Amino acid sequence: QLQLVESGGGLVQTGGSLRLSCAASGFIFSNYVMSWDRQAPGKERELVASIGPTGSSTRYAESVKGRFTISRDNAKNMVYLQMNSLKPEDTAVYFCNRLGGYWGQGIQVTVSS
Repeated sequence: QLQLVESGGGLVQTGGSLRLSCAASGFIFSNYVMSWDRQAPGKERELVASIGPTGSSTRYAESVKGRFTISRDNAKNMVYLQMNSLKPEDTAVYFCNRLGGYWGQGIQVTVSS
């Protein structure tokens, strides 16, 4: 079965850093665009970052551009989201996604002011 399992979330102070990891299985990982979404309380889910199959193409939401970096390791079926200079508005549940409507269970990121 297709699985996407996020890890690495937690509580961090404003200005701190976290790295989220997503372990993928059940499909040919290197064939797919992968992404990170997030959903804050009372708000709609939004795309944070995406990365092409080979890792050569990336795209970021304007709100995180310059602070977050998405990467992937196709040999390990892993996707990462390095989050630097975190702000309280980054507080949300973060989801690892595969093109086609598949996503993980989500992981909480909380940034305290």
